Amino acid sequence: MNRKWVRTLSNKYVLISAIFLSWMLLLDSNNYFIHKELNDDIEELEKNKNYYQEEITNDLEFIEKMKDTTELEKYARENYFLKRENEDIFIITDSDSIAPTDD
Repeated sequence: MNRKWVRTLSNKYVLISAIFLSWMLLLDSNNYFIHKELNDDIEELEKNKNYYQEEITNDLEFIEKMKDTTELEKYARENYFLKRENEDIFIITDSDSIAPTDD
């Protein structure tokens, strides 16, 4: 029985096949481990793709909303403190953000 294994393992086709398989699995530039890493990278890129597609749709909705002049004026007033002529703007902050003075 022991001779049968030795004879089988010393067969040139078995040796060449074993060397070829070990080369493909471990040493080749397209081996299993690199494919696993690439699949992980692909999954991460798919997540990024979905995130950025959602951001694009949100931005397109925002752009469509800003085509209306009243919405544009409202946005400018809220975020950039713009005002009309003869108007005064008072910026009110939280009481926590105002430091007490020592008089």
